Amino acid sequence: MRKILRKYWLFAILAPLFMAGEVTMDLLQPRMMSKIVDEGVLGLSNQNVGDLQLVITIGLQMIGLLVIGVICGVLSGIFANMCSQNFGNDVRKGAFAKIMKLPFEQMDQFSTGSLITRVTNDITQIQNLVSQCIRGFVRTFLLFAGGIGCMLMLDLSFAVVVACALPLILFCVIYFILKANPKFSVLQEKLDRLNNVMQENVSGLRVVKAYTKEEYEQERFEKANGELVNTQLDVLLLFSYMTPIMNVILNVSVVAVIWIGGIEVKSASVTPGDVMAAVTYISQILNAVMRMTMIFQTVSRGVASGKRVREILHCEPAIADGEFDGETAVKGKVEFRDVSFAYPGMGEEKILEHFSLTIEQGETIAIMGATGCGKSTLIHLIPRFFDVTEGQVLVDGVDVKQYKMEDLRNRIAIALQNSEIFHMTIGENLAWGNPAADKATLEHAAETAQAMEFIQTKQKGMDTEVNQAGTSLSGGQKQRLSIGRAVLKGAEILIFDDATSALDLKTEAKLYEALKKDYPHTTKIIIAQRIASVKDADRIVVMENGRLADCGSHEELLKNSKIYQDIYDSQMKNGGETDGF
Repeated sequence: MRKILRKYWLFAILAPLFMAGEVTMDLLQPRMMSKIVDEGVLGLSNQNVGDLQLVITIGLQMIGLLVIGVICGVLSGIFANMCSQNFGNDVRKGAFAKIMKLPFEQMDQFSTGSLITRVTNDITQIQNLVSQCIRGFVRTFLLFAGGIGCMLMLDLSFAVVVACALPLILFCVIYFILKANPKFSVLQEKLDRLNNVMQENVSGLRVVKAYTKEEYEQERFEKANGELVNTQLDVLLLFSYMTPIMNVILNVSVVAVIWIGGIEVKSASVTPGDVMAAVTYISQILNAVMRMTMIFQTVSRGVASGKRVREILHCEPAIADGEFDGETAVKGKVEFRDVSFAYPGMGEEKILEHFSLTIEQGETIAIMGATGCGKSTLIHLIPRFFDVTEGQVLVDGVDVKQYKMEDLRNRIAIALQNSEIFHMTIGENLAWGNPAADKATLEHAAETAQAMEFIQTKQKGMDTEVNQAGTSLSGGQKQRLSIGRAVLKGAEILIFDDATSALDLKTEAKLYEALKKDYPHTTKIIIAQRIASVKDADRIVVMENGRLADCGSHEELLKNSKIYQDIYDSQMKNGGETDGF
């Protein structure tokens, strides 16, 4: 983050310089007021005869200095905000970019709620820290040091008050900061938990309502919120104790200055104006220390947040880019060579074991098997959502680990069962697969995906706004949009991970017919549960317990595969078979 902050070094220098100008103006005011009192009002050097002209002259000078101070303060605020906001903007973009590069296993380690908190609240705390360091801290330090210097220049007797009050103030500050500091990390963790509950309930609202779990989830939210509030109260209570104690020390110090000043005035060592100036200076000194306490609170919270954000910025993706991004002789070939895979954190429990398969360019491969046999895991290895534990996955004859991630994933288009639809228009959701696509290409992809049928029923057609997560569309409509987006990408490998489960067999058959006709050279890998969906594929792969059990055409598997026969019998014993590809 230091490298990012260095980009705004000019703002980081100008802000404290102008703040120094504002503080200087503040420190000059008490001395000038002292002169007004002693000479303009009491006339101590003029036989106790006041001088109205002096009062006006110095008063105008004080107003002029005040205006200069205001200008310096405004400019300091502008430059401090420009520095902190631009810095925060860059850090937030950098954190988001890093999150986008993290593989699933590392994303799960953080949790969605925690990532949201870190990119929003934590970075805001860091912005406040930067702003306070280049503005607030400078102001309080200069007021503190300058106030002591100016006060001692009036009379050294006032140093006794500072010497007595300062240790008490510092003890209070250190005590409360040490007590509160550990609580800020806990506070952010509680905020993570609250955001997790909120995110889960918003994304899963239909399930919550379907199971009438509103009250249960409300209790869960209230528990997380209560823990957050209690932690915040612990911190606030600590500082609420501190403020009255500091005020007592401040008021006692003012009384002590007046008392010492009264004694000194009687002995003619100081003037009444000097006592008034000393009172102002002691107030500035102790108020600066009190402000420093609040700054330390911001610093402590900012440091805790900074550690959390650095965890993201310094987190190296477990799946790193390779070097290859060139052309290959073949397009759309996929090969699994003795692949085994276990999810991180699952020990030696392997989802895939010694799986080998070669898929040629333009071939249509269907994958079937019982739930949990590793079908989705297998296809997730192709775009490197995960890396194999053993063996190799090759695309176009090149190990996927050797590819630059962008080049590899540009060769692949995926449509999932749970379609991710964004809060934008239907056309924009489709064009998300290829933003450069013209209207004709966009409509052709929609027609291939059998989506034009429902798009044309919308009043605004392609310009129809879709609700967040596609809640304004049915499951089948979302799947068709997801398929259209994948088709529009124009990738050499097209993967459907149970992406047609919400489609009726007739619509599904039309989809596969259009794919076969319009995209003959595209390799298609289709995970499906229905025999009718896959029976016309070039080859059907049957998986069992993470292994390749059987592979062949529909007719071959009916003759030779017991597993496929069982699936066929369970689905087709009552008839109703429909054409697929």
